[in-house]
Amino acid sequence: MSMPPESASPIAGGSELHRFPCTQCGAVLEYRPGAEVLRCGHCGHENCIATSTAPILEQDFRQALQTLAAAAPTDDRIAIHCDSCGASYSFTAAVHAGQCPFCGAPVVAKTTQHRQLQPQALLPFKVTRDEARTAFRHWLGRRWFAPSGLKEYARADTGPEGLYVPYWTYDAETTTHYQGERGDDYQVQESYRVVENGQEVERSRTVTKTRWTPAAGTVSRFFDDVLVLASQSLPQKVTEGLEPWDLAHLTPYQEDYLSGFRSEMYQVELGDGFERARAIMAPIIHRDIERNIGGDHQRIHAADTRYDAICFKHILLPVWLAAFRFRDKSYRFVVNGRTGKVQGERPYSGWKIAFAIVLAAALIGGGLAAWRYYSAAPPHSAPLPKARLYQGLLLPPPSPVTAQGQSFIFFSV
Repeated sequence: MSMPPESASPIAGGSELHRFPCTQCGAVLEYRPGAEVLRCGHCGHENCIATSTAPILEQDFRQALQTLAAAAPTDDRIAIHCDSCGASYSFTAAVHAGQCPFCGAPVVAKTTQHRQLQPQALLPFKVTRDEARTAFRHWLGRRWFAPSGLKEYARADTGPEGLYVPYWTYDAETTTHYQGERGDDYQVQESYRVVENGQEVERSRTVTKTRWTPAAGTVSRFFDDVLVLASQSLPQKVTEGLEPWDLAHLTPYQEDYLSGFRSEMYQVELGDGFERARAIMAPIIHRDIERNIGGDHQRIHAADTRYDAICFKHILLPVWLAAFRFRDKSYRFVVNGRTGKVQGERPYSGWKIAFAIVLAAALIGGGLAAWRYYSAAPPHSAPLPKARLYQGLLLPPPSPVTAQGQSFIFFSV
């Protein structure tokens, strides 16, 4: 959903850790997927998450680029002191929410000293860990060409990890001036000569040709919430398979939703993300030009697109992530934390593919042999008299008819 761009700078300062203690037993609370509550894993108590009514504002793209260019460099790692066990540690690069590696206590760190642009909104998890595990097993179990060992993995008790993945969304008003050609089909009658019964004869046929005429014009389109992955830890082709996302249900960013989950900071810069957004817009603009040219065929020789009123949002989207190694190679699977849709990398079984190829070849070969056999067979099981010429006409085989003890031959002309 688009709103007017925010005039203030999206860059903020300051840094602190955020923890969520249970009001009954003091243990750290974790967000419960599908509910607006934080749940205590020890006593079961639930704290409600205060609903935010703050608007989710679009940021001005070009203004943000100018501010980023003048901003001081940021730190890459977040140092953390765990209040639960007293350990000191740091998250890996680009991670700002997770669990203490020593006691498992969840912690969420602000990203203001480590990324200049802060998350504005997110989609909270709706799919639980158990539901994600079931989706994994079902998806992997249906991979017929997967090695048998992989299906054993699917039946194993795997525990996917919840991760909030950073994304950019871009809005833009586009205006494209183009030059090309319009092709309109028309039919003509064409004569040709063939040999029939040893003699050359003339025949005619209908031929489709195309008449090309110059075309030029302008097309405009508004793009809303073009989604671009801002993480480098997941394959883009895998995460694209999780779409569509219900961005209409974005909620203002609140750290409560991150408790108990990992969360990444963006690793693709704002300007680089817009270049990816342009690549997503390009084929849509191309189709707009073709429709504007009209006709049966189109040729586009030049197109110049202007992008105005560019706005963006920095958001977090929920995925369940699992990875495993199979024959010294790592494979990753992700589940849409809102819909349960599964995408992933998987190995292939060479012998299963070879068997399928052999089986397909055998079926094709058998079908071809059957077709040849039946196409060569006579149309009747019993032999019939041959046709013969009668006064210059080709007559069909005679049909014998018997009446009052006498036989007659009738010919149908």
